[in-house]
Amino acid sequence: MWSSDPRHPGRRGLLVALGAGALLAGCGFQLRQPPRLAFRRIALVGFAKRSPLEHELARQLRQQVELLPAPDRAEVVLHALEDLRERSVVASTATAEVRELQLRVRFVFRAATPGGRELIARSSLQAQRDMSTRESAALAKAHEEDELFRELQADVVAQTLRRLASVVV
Repeated sequence: MWSSDPRHPGRRGLLVALGAGALLAGCGFQLRQPPRLAFRRIALVGFAKRSPLEHELARQLRQQVELLPAPDRAEVVLHALEDLRERSVVASTATAEVRELQLRVRFVFRAATPGGRELIARSSLQAQRDMSTRESAALAKAHEEDELFRELQADVVAQTLRRLASVVV
């Protein structure tokens, strides 16, 4: 049982936590939420089979709208024109050993109604990161590269959702 002594470390920590929580609640702080979409049904078309970007975009969209397999009943049809993961050498040693890579996720899309009315003109989104690399740590760097691609993809998906939030059907 805690003593009523305010110098007790457990009680002090609890009081600090409660005080911080009250301050954050009082200032209107809340975690960032995905943008609210003004439509109820969407279809995703033009993605390559097993596209990681399509999978993440669909996962995020399902939290707010119905994802339809065919565009005929959808209010919005998102057409994927390009869905690329790119990896290029930025720096290498005199012996041609790669020292730094640039990773890019590029997504080009447009959105329209099933009838063809343009809602979002052709748009290009890109996220990129540089990554140092070493031959001696190839496995660890491969895992790091996968994680960076997931982060870049999450950024592109968030940008896409913000664009879709501006759509008025």
